[in-house]
Parts: sequence; C-alpha cells; structure tokens
Amino acid sequence: MKKIIFILGSVLIILIGACSKSSNKNQYLQPHDANVMMDTMHAVMNRMEAMTMSHDPEIDFAKMMTMHHEGAISMANMELKAGKNDSLKRIAQKIITEQQKEIQQFKTILASLTVDNIDMDYMMEQMDGMKKMDAAMDVQLITGDIDNDFATLMMVHHQSAIDDASGYLHHGNNAQLKTIANNIINSQTMEIQELGNWLKTNRR
Repeated sequence: MKKIIFILGSVLIILIGACSKSSNKNQYLQPHDANVMMDTMHAVMNRMEAMTMSHDPEIDFAKMMTMHHEGAISMANMELKAGKNDSLKRIAQKIITEQQKEIQQFKTILASLTVDNIDMDYMMEQMDGMKKMDAAMDVQLITGDIDNDFATLMMVHHQSAIDDASGYLHHGNNAQLKTIANNIINSQTMEIQELGNWLKTNRR
C-alpha cells in the first residue's frame, strides 16, 4: 500500500510537470544547481543522509522527520519572503505553523525514548524513500520563479514525508508518533492537491 501511495504521488507530480512543459514551450528552465529552492532541498537531503541511524523506528522517524520539517519550513519562509501569490503564501504559512508545532512534539517525545525496537526493514524503507525523493527532485521543471518552484518542489517534499509517515505507521509502536504520522499524511495530501491544482493553471 505504501508503495502504491508513493507511485501514485510521483506519477501525479511528473504528469503535472510534463503537461505544463507541453503547454508552455517558451518557458525558461533554470539549471538545478542555480536554483535557491532546490539548494534548500539538497541541503536537507544531505543532513538526512548523514544522520546516524538507531534502527529504532520511533527514534529514526522522529529525528528524520524533524530534519525534513526544517527543510519544509525553510522553503516556506522563502515563499513568504519572495513569493507573490497569496494562495501559495497561505499554504506556506500553514506549513510553518503546523510543522513547527510537530517539531516541538518530536523533540519532547525523543527526550523520553531509548532504543528498544530494532527494525532494519524500516531503516531500509527510509533509505529507499530518500533515494526516491532525490530522483523525483531531478526531473522537476524549475524556472527561478519562487512561486512556481515552491509549489513544484514542495509537492515532492510532501510526498516524501507521506511515504515516511506511512512506513512508520506500519513499523512503529508509539501512539503519539502515530497520531503525528496520520496528521502528516492527511494534511500534506491535501496540500499536494492544492499545489497541483495551482500549478495546472499558473505554472511559469
């Protein structure tokens, strides 16, 4: 089921990009290495890949998702600072508010956890999820327009969070973390739909 969710999300993201490309042949595409929003995503990817894994789903989910959320907040702050679209700014502010709250929840929960549930399968799923996120980032159409790039890349970022949260629900045991994981899935699925709808008519 988790793989189906990821595949459907990835197909949606790629199809939106492909449709936009065919409908705007004069669109300027910015090299990924020159894009500030992409730089932020690469920075969080590097931090996540460097994280020392405990192999305990409770600890690794909370620590990894904290870093993941920090990346989303950085991207959302860029949208608030330099973006022009009010709808996207509203989504950005919602992301900041929700994910700052969840980061504090993760930190509180982590302070009470010790390694006691070794699950190598979950660790492998997390590693696989990061590879999928990296691959999805590389095929996105980015232009240097903050609104466009925020919507495009946040969809990829959100899909990665949904995949990790879905994996945690399958492997984890902590009731508080399961509540957060379900909230991530529900909230970010809705935001992917909103961002995708915006891109269908506003990609630039």
